[in-house]
Amino acid sequence: GKHRIVIPCLGHLKEEYEKVSKLYKNNKIRTTKYTLWNFLPRNLFEQFHRVANLYFLFLVVLNWIPLVEAFQKEITMLPLIVVLTIIAVKDGLEDYSKYKMDKQINNLLTKVYSR
Repeated sequence: GKHRIVIPCLGHLKEEYEKVSKLYKNNKIRTTKYTLWNFLPRNLFEQFHRVANLYFLFLVVLNWIPLVEAFQKEITMLPLIVVLTIIAVKDGLEDYSKYKMDKQINNLLTKVYSR
């Protein structure tokens, strides 16, 4: 079978640890849903899976057609923008608190079994 060498990340072994640890996948916990790069597109994608948001988007699009225009175009966009912004801020704050908790858990000291 295959054997794996485990080298502690301590003092004189630190350099060897960094060289060997690049070969293996890390075991960090990540419970966050978003990153800085995918927050906006992924959040909008999830929000438009809600029927109410799709309805308001439909009204906004419909209001841009001159024959159907019932209100000013900007006024119909306001409720949708406000709701999307509030939900995005809430989701961002929740995800950031998950990130901080993950960071705290990943930096805990652990006991290692040794014969």
